Amino acid sequence: MTHQPPGPEPSDAALWDQQTAEAFGLLFDRHSQAVYNHCFHRTADWATAEDLTSVVFLEAWRRRGSIRLERESALPWLLGVANNVVRNQHRSRRRHRGALDRLPAQTAEPDHADDVAGRLDDERTMRRILALVNQLPRSDQDVIALCVGDGLGYAEAALALGIPVGTVRSRLSRARRRLRELEVAHGHEQGEAEAWGSVG
Repeated sequence: MTHQPPGPEPSDAALWDQQTAEAFGLLFDRHSQAVYNHCFHRTADWATAEDLTSVVFLEAWRRRGSIRLERESALPWLLGVANNVVRNQHRSRRRHRGALDRLPAQTAEPDHADDVAGRLDDERTMRRILALVNQLPRSDQDVIALCVGDGLGYAEAALALGIPVGTVRSRLSRARRRLRELEVAHGHEQGEAEAWGSVG
């Protein structure tokens, strides 16, 4: 009896069209880490990033019948949703900051001290980077998050944000120039903000 080799993996678009829980489980397996990293790069908080990642995939599941993927990969669309989810979270956090500040801080019991220390170091580094990035116009923040933080190409970032490729190029160029100026002004190491995709 001969065994047939497994066929090629189905594309994201094929999985999306199936609209089944199993297909969406495979999409989650493929892209949850990238979405999680995007959310962390925008919030500098691992726990928040985990919560927001869940929101992104719940939103994808909710909208599965009304959205058609424009490319074979679902990642640009998912990162576009993540971008909006992070923005909504920032607005909500600003509205409720006073109440949140009055709540006692929750501390997790670490199982592995080295892992926890590494996560805290990543959060501190991301907070330094975000302190610079957040001084950019919001539209520039979005482009640099997708292109530098997530490594998307111009066309993919344009798809995620629903803007022309030329706009992505000009915003990214402007954002990089401004970040270099901010790094010098704040005494940061040159290029730290450009390295944020490697944090986490």
